[in-house]
Amino acid sequence: MSTRLEALPHRHVLTLPTMPAAVRTARETAEQALAEWGINPHHPTVGPALLILGELVTNSVRHAAVTSPQVTVIYAAGEDCLAFAVHDRHPYQPALHASVIGTGTGGLATVMELTLGLGGTAVVRSDADGEGKSIWITLPL
Repeated sequence: MSTRLEALPHRHVLTLPTMPAAVRTARETAEQALAEWGINPHHPTVGPALLILGELVTNSVRHAAVTSPQVTVIYAAGEDCLAFAVHDRHPYQPALHASVIGTGTGGLATVMELTLGLGGTAVVRSDADGEGKSIWITLPL
């Protein structure tokens, strides 16, 4: 699996209002991008990836909308890798791996269970000013 995200040949960026409709639009855009990039929609990674994406966008809508009027989704893919990030301007950075050891519940626990179960990675990256973050998910294809 490629570890250098900037080296992935396929990229798409989508910025949406931090509203409930963003979840559906982000998922539909992912499906479109994957089709354009020639990724089989029946690949075993695609269904869980769409669920993970939906959970992360939902979290931004539920928890960040007050301070982040927009949510940005970055989609990327290569021959052996699918990656995406969900960015908002809320300063809270969730402890993703706490979900794995049983202290997390809900959407992030699902995100981590699926990501790790597929052999992927999850990382929270802070904005330079500390007032926002991106959650990056990388999954093998």
